[in-house]
Amino acid sequence: MADSKTKKRCSFCGRSENEVGFLITGMNGYICDSCATQAYEITQEALGEGKKSAGATKLNLKELPKPVEIKKFLDQYVIGQDDAKRFLSVSVYNHYKRLLQKDSGDDVEIEKSNIIMVGSTGTGKTLLARTIAKLLHVPFTIVDATVLTEAGYVGEDIESILTRLLQVADYNVPEAEQGIVFIDEIDKIARKGDNPSITRDVSGEGVQQGLLKLLEGSVVNVPPQGGRKHPDQKMIPVNTKNILFICGGAFDGIEKKIAQRLNTHVVGYTASQKTATVDKNNMMQYIAPQDLKSFGLIPEIIGRLPVLTYLNPLDRDALRAILTEPKNSIIKQYIKLFEMDGIKLTFEDAVFEYIVDKAVEYKLGARGLRSIVETIMMDVMFEIPSEDKKEYKVTLDYAKMQLEKANIARLQTA
Repeated sequence: MADSKTKKRCSFCGRSENEVGFLITGMNGYICDSCATQAYEITQEALGEGKKSAGATKLNLKELPKPVEIKKFLDQYVIGQDDAKRFLSVSVYNHYKRLLQKDSGDDVEIEKSNIIMVGSTGTGKTLLARTIAKLLHVPFTIVDATVLTEAGYVGEDIESILTRLLQVADYNVPEAEQGIVFIDEIDKIARKGDNPSITRDVSGEGVQQGLLKLLEGSVVNVPPQGGRKHPDQKMIPVNTKNILFICGGAFDGIEKKIAQRLNTHVVGYTASQKTATVDKNNMMQYIAPQDLKSFGLIPEIIGRLPVLTYLNPLDRDALRAILTEPKNSIIKQYIKLFEMDGIKLTFEDAVFEYIVDKAVEYKLGARGLRSIVETIMMDVMFEIPSEDKKEYKVTLDYAKMQLEKANIARLQTA
C-alpha cells in the first residue's frame, strides 16, 4: 500500500510510471509522454485556428509594383509577347487596386477582370504565369484544367483549385480570398461537340458549368485536404469574389475558326480581295470571343473572362534570343551546371544558329530548344565531370554529330 503512494504518477491522467512510456518531471508534478503529445497537438490546433482567422496582408498602393515595373520584370525572363505582358501587368495591378478599393467607402464598385490568354504551344503562357508569381504580394497558384471533372466522376473536383490556393496561403482564408489563380490548359475543357449523345461530357462542358460560380464570385465550401479521399473533413468556406482568375490555353486549330470568320483561308489561293491585308502567319492576333465560342467554350464562361489577349508565334529571332538572353535562359543553366563542377563551358556562335534552325524546322517552339540542347549535351554531361578538364567548348561539328546520332526526327511534334 505504501509502495503505491510513493509511485510517481502523471499529474494529468493519473497513470503510474510503469503504465506509461516515460514521465517528465516538473517543479511540482509530472507529465507522461502520451499527455505531452496530446498537449502539443492541442497547442498546434489552437495556433492553426488563430492563423486561419488572421486578417489578410495589408496592401499599400505606394509599395505595389506599377504595370510598367511588372512588365520590366517579365522582360527579364520572357522574350517578346509585349501585348500579353501589357494585358497581364494591367490586370494584376488593377486586381491590387480593387483589393484596396474595399476600404475606400464610396459607391463605385470595381468589378474584377478575369483574363484569358490564347497562344500556340511553347509560346510562354505558363512561363509568364510562373514569372509573375515571383513578384506578387498575394497568394498565387497554377492549376491544370485537364484533371478536372464534374463532381462524382474520377478526377479532381472544381473546388480542388481553391484547395491549392488555400495551401499556398497556409490556410489563411482572408489571404487566399485575395489571391490569383492561373488555370492552365483551359482549352482542354472545351465542349466535345454539339451532338447530343448518351455519354456525358464530364470533363468538358460539365467542368465549364462548374467553373462559372468560381469565376463570377460566390462562397464555395472547400475541402482542405482535397475532395474525395477525406469525405468526413470539415469544409472551409471561401469567397471567390476577390480572387483573380487568369486562364491560358493553346486552342490548337482555332486559326481555322478565325479564318472562317474573316472569310479567308489559312492555306490555298482562294482568299478574297477584301482580306488581302490579313497576316496569315499570325492568325491569333485577330482572335475574338466568338472564336472561343466556335472552339467549344460556353458563352457564360467567355462572358466571365472579359480580357482576351494572345501570344504571338515565335519567329527565328525570338527563339535565338530565348536561347541565351533571359536571366534563366537554357544556355545559362548549362553553363551554371558545369560551373558547379569547376568547368568553364563555352559554345561556338554557329551552334546557337544550328539549334534555332532545327527548332524552326521541326516547329518545336521554345520548349523544343531545351530538348535539342539536352540531346547535344548529354554525352558531355556524362563524361566531363569524371575527367580532369577545366574548360570545354561545344563546336558546330560536335552538335551536328550528336543530333544525327540521336535521330532528331523523333523530337518532331505531330
